[in-house]
Amino acid sequence: MLPSLKLVAIDDTATSLELLSEALQQEGLAIFTSTDPEEGLDLIFREHPQIVLVDLVMPKLSGLEVLERVVEFDPSIDVILMTAHYTTETAVEAIQKGASDYLNKPISIAALRGRVEKLLANVRRRQRALELDSELLETSRFEGMIGRSPLMWDLFARIRRVAPHYRSALITGPTGTGKDLVAKALHNLSPVSSGRFVTCNCSAVVETLFESELFGYVKGAFTGATSDKMGLMEFAHGGTLFLDEIGDMPQSTQAKLLRALQNQEVTRVGSVTPRKVDVRVIAATNRDVQELIAQKQFREDLFYRLAMVELKTPALADRREDLPLLEKFLLDRFAAQFHKEIHGLTSRAKIVLARHSWPGNIRELENALGHACMMTLGDTIDVEDLPASLRHSEARSAGAANSHESETPGAALSFEDHEKGLLTDALERASGNQSEAARLLRISRDRLRYKMAKYNLR
Repeated sequence: MLPSLKLVAIDDTATSLELLSEALQQEGLAIFTSTDPEEGLDLIFREHPQIVLVDLVMPKLSGLEVLERVVEFDPSIDVILMTAHYTTETAVEAIQKGASDYLNKPISIAALRGRVEKLLANVRRRQRALELDSELLETSRFEGMIGRSPLMWDLFARIRRVAPHYRSALITGPTGTGKDLVAKALHNLSPVSSGRFVTCNCSAVVETLFESELFGYVKGAFTGATSDKMGLMEFAHGGTLFLDEIGDMPQSTQAKLLRALQNQEVTRVGSVTPRKVDVRVIAATNRDVQELIAQKQFREDLFYRLAMVELKTPALADRREDLPLLEKFLLDRFAAQFHKEIHGLTSRAKIVLARHSWPGNIRELENALGHACMMTLGDTIDVEDLPASLRHSEARSAGAANSHESETPGAALSFEDHEKGLLTDALERASGNQSEAARLLRISRDRLRYKMAKYNLR
């Protein structure tokens, strides 16, 4: 069910508004009217309509002034100007300032209905497209992960098959690819999903404390051991222990972990009494385990014990078809977190993200879009909102391409030079009118003023 649409009509003649309301009344369209242009603007700012009908000649504010304020507020609103004093110059000025249409009074009701219905149909198509994007995102979710690429579908299928049966598993893949989410998915779909999911970050544990951290200790086992302490394997009894970055685990602890996995029992430091545990163990690493084995840094027998099931998380560069879904998912999340209305990315910003190599994978994308959502002044993310590292990376890529294609080597334009040129061109085409220049660039007037100040443009 598509949401109701809204239309605001502003005319200083009350009878005209009554006729308009009666002529345009239809299911799914809420109509608001005002005989005062300033009150009408308040209505627009409050109700955020999709269509505005406004008379050209009114006291206090003209229809063109209302048009400028509406375009500044939201360029996506369709504005139709109505007038009994038609001139070609005024019509051209209205269209240049962003009006969708310009109608003469007395207005043909059939013509008005046709124009409004056409605009409403376009709005509904855009809304339906957004709904389809949301539906596609919903069908692409799996236990906190997002993906519809063949690589991710294969990963999801393997998780489903493995989860009911595994006792131990190894997850490999580059940093930032979501190995922790795969581990949680295995746990959530396993028979022990109601048990604890306990995480041990092996790269953060001091080498001398590894054994006591995993297996626990008894009172008096060493200086400072003033009471018995349960280890993580015991704490995870009846659930899952996730050993993140297991490639950083000392070899002495690896040998004891292997015995614990084989016997399903642990012995606390300072004790001689083994304790039975029922725990599933998932290990993860971003390192090449075979290389670690060759360098005698990782036990081969522990690898075979863990890797009875091995799952690999793909790099973002290998699943670029998932990028639009991930962008929407993250933008929706950050918009809710920061209490902002963020509807998407500009075409320029999408191009920059699509060209980036993403060495930091999904974690880098999350960082970039979180930064952009905090920085944006409007409801759409533009290139200027992205982190400087991404903008500079795009400028270097463009510079390299220009240098390669040019027969005469020279200095390539930076991103800033390119953006300044776009701003200057838009201002010249708009004859200095900031509202019109902002409309041409599809940015807010506040954003335009910020960029003009940045580049010292008058």
